[in-house]
Amino acid sequence: MLGAIVGDVIGAPYEWNNIKWTDFDLFTPLSTFTDDTILTLATANSILNDISYESSYRRLGETHPGRGYGGRFQQWLRNPQMGPYNSWGNGSAMRVSPVGWAYDTETKVMAEARRSAEVTHDHPEGVKGAQATALAVFMARSGASMSDIRKEMSTTFGYDMDRSLEEIRPGYEFDVSCQGTVPEAMIAFLESNDFEDAIRKAVSLGGDSDTLTCITGSVAHAFYGEIPTEIAAQVKDLLSRDLVVIMNRFCEKFVNKP
Repeated sequence: MLGAIVGDVIGAPYEWNNIKWTDFDLFTPLSTFTDDTILTLATANSILNDISYESSYRRLGETHPGRGYGGRFQQWLRNPQMGPYNSWGNGSAMRVSPVGWAYDTETKVMAEARRSAEVTHDHPEGVKGAQATALAVFMARSGASMSDIRKEMSTTFGYDMDRSLEEIRPGYEFDVSCQGTVPEAMIAFLESNDFEDAIRKAVSLGGDSDTLTCITGSVAHAFYGEIPTEIAAQVKDLLSRDLVVIMNRFCEKFVNKP
């Protein structure tokens, strides 16, 4: 889960200033956390405290306004009576990684990923993006190989995983859809050599950089098992105290367990 937050923070400065290369400063004066971090931790908070995803998303979203929420999601936050709005946006995928850590069967991970998505993103592509990301995290932390994860993304979810970053990068543009973000984020992970390399490759695609890199980071953390200490420390220093508390509690219970 920390990998998702690291990806968000590192990708944030490049969301509206896309780059197409991997040699860049991981942290800049513009490095900050966005809605991706807040809602990832809202998912974790829901699991930790056994409260509904809807309640947790609303609570943390209202506590941290102005962090780059999508237009429809902002409407949803402002209107407690508003239900799901048939979204296929990548928000369902960027916030779901705690599900892949907290549950210990594929069946449960898939079911919980659906539940976390459907409070807002009840379009089939929104649900699929969340399920694909959560399952990739679960598989990665459970010892699956990259080839196994690639195959699952293709056969179960129908994503085109036969492309390379070199093929994707030149024409890839800003895309807020799950179907235009999740497979690209997975390919960045699948071509990586370590956690930092995965993050750099995700940012180098351009597009919706904070969300794409958040998704890549979530899987890379689960797969590689470690995030460089200095990177993790810089990211934690940028978070507000309430978010750090949720993150630490979740990691102690699910990520760093024996």
